[in-house]
Amino acid sequence: MRSTPHRALGAGAVTVATLAALFLPGTTATAQPAEAPDAAACTPAQVVTNGGFESGTSPWTTSASTVITSRSGQTAHTGSSYAWLDGVGSTHTDTLTQSVTIPSGCGTATLSFWLHIDTTETTSSVAYDKLTAKIGSTTLATYSNLDKNTGYVQKSLDVSSFAGQTVNLSFTGTEDSSLSTSFVLDDIALDASGGTTPPADSTRTPAAPSYTVNLSSDTSGTVWTGHESVTFTNASATALGEVYLRLWDNYHGTCDAMPIRVSNVTGGTAGALSVACTALKIDLPSPLAQGQSTTIGFDLGITVPSGADRFGHDGAFSFLGNALPVLGIRDSAGWHLDPYTNNGESFYSLAADFKVTLDHPSTLLVPATGTSTDTPGSSGRTVTTATATKVRDFAWAAGPFTKISGTSAAGVPVNVYSVSGISSSSAQSMLSTAKTAVDAHAGRFGAYPYGELDAVIDNNYWFGGMEYPGFVLDLVSTTALTHEIGHQWWYGIVGDDEYTSPWLDEAFTDYATDLALGKTGSNCWSGVSWASSAEKITNSMAYWDAHSSRYSTVVYGYGKCALHDLRRVLGDTAMAKLLKDYATAHWYGVSTTAEFKAAAQAATSTDLTSFWTQHRIEG
Repeated sequence: MRSTPHRALGAGAVTVATLAALFLPGTTATAQPAEAPDAAACTPAQVVTNGGFESGTSPWTTSASTVITSRSGQTAHTGSSYAWLDGVGSTHTDTLTQSVTIPSGCGTATLSFWLHIDTTETTSSVAYDKLTAKIGSTTLATYSNLDKNTGYVQKSLDVSSFAGQTVNLSFTGTEDSSLSTSFVLDDIALDASGGTTPPADSTRTPAAPSYTVNLSSDTSGTVWTGHESVTFTNASATALGEVYLRLWDNYHGTCDAMPIRVSNVTGGTAGALSVACTALKIDLPSPLAQGQSTTIGFDLGITVPSGADRFGHDGAFSFLGNALPVLGIRDSAGWHLDPYTNNGESFYSLAADFKVTLDHPSTLLVPATGTSTDTPGSSGRTVTTATATKVRDFAWAAGPFTKISGTSAAGVPVNVYSVSGISSSSAQSMLSTAKTAVDAHAGRFGAYPYGELDAVIDNNYWFGGMEYPGFVLDLVSTTALTHEIGHQWWYGIVGDDEYTSPWLDEAFTDYATDLALGKTGSNCWSGVSWASSAEKITNSMAYWDAHSSRYSTVVYGYGKCALHDLRRVLGDTAMAKLLKDYATAHWYGVSTTAEFKAAAQAATSTDLTSFWTQHRIEG
């Protein structure tokens, strides 16, 4: 993903050629550690203190002394005290917060509470007043005046993915300017139990996924409905009793209005949604032993929100990145259920095969991951069938694009799709850049394996550019497009956990971009200035979400400079061989910092211990 300035700077302030990373708006979710729940033994516990409010206010933090009360006007579920948020009848906000620590290794963690809502609002369709339940920065649920009830109703929310973390549990009630709504809470509990059995090995599973998708769009290409199925194998010696689907783009909505909707699951039983409704647990009918395969299927609905985003539509042009649910990964650390981050990427998936059939109006062109063929559909419609092998995700776009095509010198078919407003000369320039870049990267790291390459160009992308296998979104920028195409190797072919180790794709891709553009990175390390002792090139997205202004500087800038420095230590020839051999060894696999450090050390007789320390590369 390429960088742009914050939106506050305005589109006119974008100077992509000078940027090495992504600066994002201040709405990015933060404060979630990078690591998956620890696989240590679980110590069952109820971790909310004074959840019935009978012991005063401690350890709760409230917006006003009247929030925890026993006054008349409402009643407790049990005992005499309760938390009363809002009920004022004018613009008002009340909060209730407590820090909780969820034991590590617990397979189940459930937040429960009793909620009573009464209101003087008369509408049956508009949520004027709202109560939001959050853990950390993740919204678990939202209730409103539309959920009014005559008594208390118990609510239960899955927070299992937060095992091993200390986070704030919070409730926020907001009222608009007129008519009151009271949100009354009592008997709040968070129970953690059920030890997680660590896998017997570090094998990543479920392995070898094969996805089959059939979707049909509305006339605009913003609503897609149909069916998806995935066949997979358990590669681990530990039986697989469940899988998780990552519904990443639910970040762009709410749990009450999800843009990605899964229903009618077959081959398993749908469980609770978690991680702000971006993770869906599916229990298998029986544990899947090592080497066994099975298939799950489900109906799928996708609604693309407005906005020139990696999932969004810019007027008539829709972009569907991360829209298809994909399988989460379990390894020796357990399930990886990290939150979506808008500051970079959270994505961690294994190489998979996709066959995706997209039925759409013939007025729309549909560039997509893989190799596409078009056949006539029903009246006025076209069926685009895209097939891709050994890719980590599948993305597509839909709109009345202008398309130009060419072939690189090495024989890679390249297509450039432009939105309205992109000049023909700019489109031709991007086609030339793409052809040059794909061959340059292939010459250094190995032949491009994905058939054709599609680039979708729109100067309204606030994020600059975004990579998917065989498919990139980009501004009109030689540097940015060369960078996104570099991601075909560093993330696409050589995978990594983009949430835990973002430097493994962004720093490597920015280094590759420099090489492709003839930049040597001379003396760039001399400009390094650390903001704190905690700042490291190898920090996770949890850290960078909390320090977003430093993300691009360190991960992209310092990261690529460290690789330039490593090249100077090893020599040009040895460094080129290291990266080519490393890509070959991890082709369609997953890279880790420890593996790269070991490969680099094996390429030289110089002890690199002090090099890693100086460049703050840990792991």
